[in-house]
Parts: sequence; structure tokens; C-alpha cells
Amino acid sequence: MSTTNAARAGGPRGDEEPPVDAWTVMERFYAAEAAYVAAGGFGKASYDRVAAYLDPEVTLHQAPGLPFTGTGTWRGHDGMERFLVRFSEVWESMEFLEQEHWGDEDTVVVRNRVRFRARATGREVDTLIVQLITVRNGRMLECRPFYWDPEAVADACRPREAAH
Repeated sequence: MSTTNAARAGGPRGDEEPPVDAWTVMERFYAAEAAYVAAGGFGKASYDRVAAYLDPEVTLHQAPGLPFTGTGTWRGHDGMERFLVRFSEVWESMEFLEQEHWGDEDTVVVRNRVRFRARATGREVDTLIVQLITVRNGRMLECRPFYWDPEAVADACRPREAAH
């Protein structure tokens, strides 16, 4: 998948101050992620802005059984890009409705209330996701999301059976 090595190695874009704490990193990451998904993902949006907030050794641990999780573990810049490609194939949009966070410069716990709209069905789901995130040198190193209602998330993506 295509991203420039300079963007991956260079950290946040040159027009931004380097993040000082884990929450600032995540605020910027969430904005880049939402823009990537809204633009349609791979081939339609640049991944470079997202990659700027990811440590080269980033690991994402997704819950099994959701329509975008694959094997559940995504590693490195390429793994995260593959995850976001899959994620943006499943979701047409994601809107952060509420966010609360606790932590310090290296770790943050984020409670997100998110509204997703599925590409295949057009249905929306409003759900809670709690994420435990570790940051190193101003970039996300590890993320473990916990979905409040994974069945509702999966259901929004399933086509409804035709009535007889």
C-alpha cells in the first residue's frame, strides 16, 4: 500500500507542534482517521496524515467477530493501513459524539460514543468504545479497543433478509 517513507518516519506534519501527551496524539489521530474513512479510504484518501501519529511498531488489538477485525491483531504501519482499508470498506462514516479521557503523557483511556454508518446497508449504530492506548514519542504504540455492544456493531453491517 502506498505511503511515503518520509511521512511515516517524519512524525506529525511540519505545520503542527509535536504532541505533548497521549490525549493530544489521539485527538489528532481520531481527526485523521475520520477524514480517511469519510474520503473513502484506500485509493481515495491519503494515509500519510494517519501514519504521522503511529509508531513504526504500532499494534492494534481488535475484538474478534466484528466485520472489520480480520485476525484481530494489526502490526506496524502496513498492518494499520490494511486495517483502515478494511474499516473504510465497512463504514461510510464515523462521528465522535462524546469523548472522555484519562491518562498522562504515555497512556490514555478514552471513552468514545461513536456513530457509524455502514456502507453496505446505510444503517447507523450509536455505540460506546473504550480504548486503552499507549503512546511513545508522540505516536500511538498500542491500542486495545473494547466495544460495549459488538453484536449491534456487526448487525448494522448485515443485510436484512427479505420479508416473505
